[in-house]
Amino acid sequence: MIVTPYQIIAPLIALVAIMYAWNLVMRHRKTLSEATLWTLFWGAIAYIAIEPNSIDYITIATGIHDRENAVLVTFLGILFFIVFYLVMRLEYLEQRQTRLIRKIALKQSAQENEKE
Repeated sequence: MIVTPYQIIAPLIALVAIMYAWNLVMRHRKTLSEATLWTLFWGAIAYIAIEPNSIDYITIATGIHDRENAVLVTFLGILFFIVFYLVMRLEYLEQRQTRLIRKIALKQSAQENEKE
């Protein structure tokens, strides 16, 4: 088997990305689940770079005969899932912010009423 530069560089980049994600977890800037997903994603990239024939499973599972198309469709599905998750998380944060602002407004209103 001939080793290409991509098979060396991609796993190294993946390793750096994984180490960065876990560094953020240690500094309490990312959650454990986010780092786990990050690790799975970059681990898959590294594995596919080292073992390109592993993509054949995706072609069998999706029923798409071309490797490139199967990978493209699979990763598009994963990206759509990630975008859906981010939209749900954003809506949650907006609701949380709204509750917090209401609480602060009610507290300020109560303080103004006490002064009068």
